[in-house]
Amino acid sequence: MFRRVSKKNIRSKYMNLDLSVLLDPELKGPIKMMLSQMPPNNFHDLPAARAASKVMMAAMKSQMPDIPGVATKDRTIPGLKGSPDITVRIYRPENQAKPLPALLWIHGGGYMLGEIDQEDATAKQFTLAGNCVVASVEYRLAPEHPYPAPLEDCYAALQWLSAYAKELKIDNSRIAIGGASAGGGLASGLALLARDRAEVPVMFQLLVYPMINDCNIVPASDSLPDALFWTRESNLMGWRSYLGCEPGGKDVSCYAAAYRATNLEGLPPAYITVGDIDLFAQEDTDYARRLMTAHVPTELHVYPGGPHAFDMLVPGADISKRFTADIHRALKRVLHS
Repeated sequence: MFRRVSKKNIRSKYMNLDLSVLLDPELKGPIKMMLSQMPPNNFHDLPAARAASKVMMAAMKSQMPDIPGVATKDRTIPGLKGSPDITVRIYRPENQAKPLPALLWIHGGGYMLGEIDQEDATAKQFTLAGNCVVASVEYRLAPEHPYPAPLEDCYAALQWLSAYAKELKIDNSRIAIGGASAGGGLASGLALLARDRAEVPVMFQLLVYPMINDCNIVPASDSLPDALFWTRESNLMGWRSYLGCEPGGKDVSCYAAAYRATNLEGLPPAYITVGDIDLFAQEDTDYARRLMTAHVPTELHVYPGGPHAFDMLVPGADISKRFTADIHRALKRVLHS
């Protein structure tokens, strides 16, 4: 059964209102055009959805300017015992002369889509803005590989970064983790897992509109409007694929859906950022509040008029530039403080 989320959420005053009218002014034209041209998501035909996503990501990537000054190399690393090898793409400043902090970056895609290629520009920007080594992990996708396989792939990459820090010219005491959307969900679960396994210290978690609450799946209605791009139906499909069962049940692990964690003490400092008309706005702001209650240093940014992934969809808008610049400043400050 679906669980209803509280109507006392940050979108409650917008009941019966078309969310597109709430968009940041610079986003309205481009996003309305995108919405008019995009076919509806159909994750019942996952190969087609993956192919369409790959085409869209390639088109977006082709419009990005070249980012010089970053050396890139793919590495194949062993998965955890009994798991296949994993590809990790390493980005480093071309002029790196000494060990640097590292960021393990995890791509998004609703746990069902995505690949490290789509993150090239983001990872290169992080490398230069944070003066760090970035490792982007190609984890296995659901539903073919449900939880815990994707999370264990990310954990294997984290272990590898720590174990081979000297070879990789990484400061082993300054390893951060992060991700966007489902990647942010995996990063938040990874922070909990790393804390509890106590094998690799994590200094920081960068959670970009993270997908962390499997109970946020109630269908859209007149009193609970749908979101733009990543809809409630898409969210249900993503969680169902990742969990390998119906979401919202009582036995879902907090490592799969970090929002469910009852003990947040001892987690690394967090930076959480989301738009206020993103489907994840409520769960992300709630999670930030709970982290602060658990005395975890937490910085929360909510951008008015921002839907899911607005920074990727309209990167030239002022809101997107501020969003990205704020993340870069935070990353540099934390990694080199």
